[in-house]
Amino acid sequence: MQWLNRAMLKLRIENISDREDTDMSTWKEYTVADVISKVIDYRGKTPKKLGGDWSDSGYRALSAKNIKTGKIVQVDSIRYVSEDMYKAWMKEEIQREDILITSEAPFGQIFFWNSDEKIVLSQRLFAIRINEKFYPKYIYFYMTSLFFQTELDGRATGTTVVGIRQPELLKCRIFAPSYEEQRIIADILWCLEQKINSNEKINNNLEHQARTIYNAWFVELEPFNGKIPSDWIVSKLGDIASIKTNSFVPAKNSDAQLEHYSIPAYDDQKYPVFESATGVKSNKYILTSNSVMISKLNPETKRVWRPMCLSGLAVSSTEFIIFEAFNPKYRDFVFSIIDSVSFSDWMCAHTTGSTNSRQRTAPNTTLEFQFVLPDEKAIMDFCAIVTPMYDAIAANICENQKFAQLRNAILPKLMSGELDVSNIKL
Repeated sequence: MQWLNRAMLKLRIENISDREDTDMSTWKEYTVADVISKVIDYRGKTPKKLGGDWSDSGYRALSAKNIKTGKIVQVDSIRYVSEDMYKAWMKEEIQREDILITSEAPFGQIFFWNSDEKIVLSQRLFAIRINEKFYPKYIYFYMTSLFFQTELDGRATGTTVVGIRQPELLKCRIFAPSYEEQRIIADILWCLEQKINSNEKINNNLEHQARTIYNAWFVELEPFNGKIPSDWIVSKLGDIASIKTNSFVPAKNSDAQLEHYSIPAYDDQKYPVFESATGVKSNKYILTSNSVMISKLNPETKRVWRPMCLSGLAVSSTEFIIFEAFNPKYRDFVFSIIDSVSFSDWMCAHTTGSTNSRQRTAPNTTLEFQFVLPDEKAIMDFCAIVTPMYDAIAANICENQKFAQLRNAILPKLMSGELDVSNIKL
């Protein structure tokens, strides 16, 4: 785990220097076809075509919607196949250090498979295996770079749905130095990516712990011998919290700098976008340090957010429902309620709109959600445990943002040869 040591990371980055004259004479131009030994592509297969169906457990089947460059997302939507279905489907198995690529919807997302887990490549997703002449992590990072992504975009086809055909992908160019330099460049970037991934794993664990505690205390009633205490009462969410719709109008405040909580920002990294109001076209809701929020759009994809309010003006997309506890000390209790399975089920059962991508839950409906309201001591004892967890999650998200900014800043310079890594010893 030395790569996650901050001092070591600092040392490695400080040893990188700018070249006085960018010298790429030792770098060579290749194509994707030159650097791979195999393409694994089973995008046309489905369980039904193979004479079976999905399973409740077994081998994970990843599709394009589960891949976002550098991470696996929408984990709750991942489906499974049985061992027999896996064998029928994956005639060529995915191996550690294979690179996964989305072919469309979304297009051009890249993931480095660093696991021995056996998975199924499902819709709009295939993999490439790097040959022994090239360092797999270097090829992965190069494919995430603006250089490669720009060429990928140029070779894409389609209007409504943009995608890349395999023959066109294989023509995309890759510039690479010697194998040793590839290794040094990639390991520097991998260090940063692993630190980000480590924080995300910590956050996932903390989120799971908080949900488990809420369920144990207020659903299973474990601290209370499985029985509802006599002074607890059945209440509605509207009894302890209200919906806030205080509006911010960008057109009237064009000079303002916004901490913007939007659905794309949530899906990207659960971190707000800091931008000028001049670039924001629609009205927003104003957030406070007492706010918690959940997306009313397509509630089957749960988006629950505890805004950090890092600046003077935090605002939210109107696609979120903003709750504030009447008692600010109850903030994280209210957050845990809207993060619960029962609340998600309630929202999904009270949607309006079409069955495709534009279902919504009416905000006022959520205030009718019923739960057993504990006494004040139980709520405060609960918050005393989970609030430090939520605060730690927020701190890790902020730290990840700094690491991501550093990675994104040095990646193009490393990939262009602008930064010299020859003095680095690994």
